[in-house]
Amino acid sequence: MTASVVSIRDISSKSDSVQEIAFNKVGQIRAINRRMRILALNALIEAERAGEAGRGFAMVSQEVRGISEEVEKLSTALEAELASEIGEISSLVQEMSQSSQGQRLVDLALNAIEIVDRNLYERTCDVRWWATDSAFVDAMAAPDEAAFAYAARRLDVILRAYTVYLDIWLCDPSGKVVASGRGDRFAVTGADVSSRPWFRTGMGLRTGDDFHAEDIAREPLLANTAVATFVTPVRTGGEADGRPIGLLAIHFDWEPQSRAIVEGVRLTDEERAVSRVLIVDRDNRVIAASDGAGLLTERLPAFGGPQAGWQVSDGRIVAQHVTPGYETYRGLGWRGVIEQRLAADKPSATVTPLKRSR
Repeated sequence: MTASVVSIRDISSKSDSVQEIAFNKVGQIRAINRRMRILALNALIEAERAGEAGRGFAMVSQEVRGISEEVEKLSTALEAELASEIGEISSLVQEMSQSSQGQRLVDLALNAIEIVDRNLYERTCDVRWWATDSAFVDAMAAPDEAAFAYAARRLDVILRAYTVYLDIWLCDPSGKVVASGRGDRFAVTGADVSSRPWFRTGMGLRTGDDFHAEDIAREPLLANTAVATFVTPVRTGGEADGRPIGLLAIHFDWEPQSRAIVEGVRLTDEERAVSRVLIVDRDNRVIAASDGAGLLTERLPAFGGPQAGWQVSDGRIVAQHVTPGYETYRGLGWRGVIEQRLAADKPSATVTPLKRSR
């Protein structure tokens, strides 16, 4: 927990203590007052028995009884006013606590999506750089089996160093995979991928500085594994303005990499037990979850509103931050989301308006 949250908890604890002490003392005053009323009543009875001799004592008893009634009214009013004021303080403290925690979760959600952005930015650099490799340029300029075999060996070398990738494919202009780096694991050479959305988009990119990043999808040719695919054309001479003569597709192994990010968010052990950290795409589809549930199947309600914010809904604080992008990678509209259950003594059945993050 941050220092500010701890301080607010201290205030809340002190507020509860003040309420308990105040109500206890008021209760003691009322108990004493009840004893006074009983004594006054007994004294009045004895005064009546004494007749004329007890008349003065009866007047004192009646006065004591009157004072007792005033004290009872005062203690009742004091208890009601204390309850109201302390209740307002408790509500303000709870609101401050939720606001502080909501902002903190927004910051953590931002940190998570920023790590994703920086990671994927590096993938965009990789694909644009590797597409200029002479092994791939030559294989596409003068296609034959020997050139394809050499390209496959070159891809294998890259994959041994860059273990975050599941596979890399070199495709000809018709969409046929002519070389891959992990032919021993995935029999993709000769496969037709022209129907993949990333292929059509990738071949239409204008320069070697451009790239296409596809949303997370399961790739049937890679054992239905969830991948983030990045593509750019291989161009004549490896030049940025060269004619597209093929396509390089790199498949980022999404699940283990994203799991490390959402599980690595800096929550306390107490928070972790009641929290769920998510990465959600622009269609509100869960693409990473700290509890491993709902990957590519669960959809969250549309959050709407500002780029960053939080709200309380059904006993949870839900905080989010939309991707800010990084360098030339502007992001795909993804967002980091953190859901955290509130303590049972802090009910929140209704949905609060979205709070804009600072």
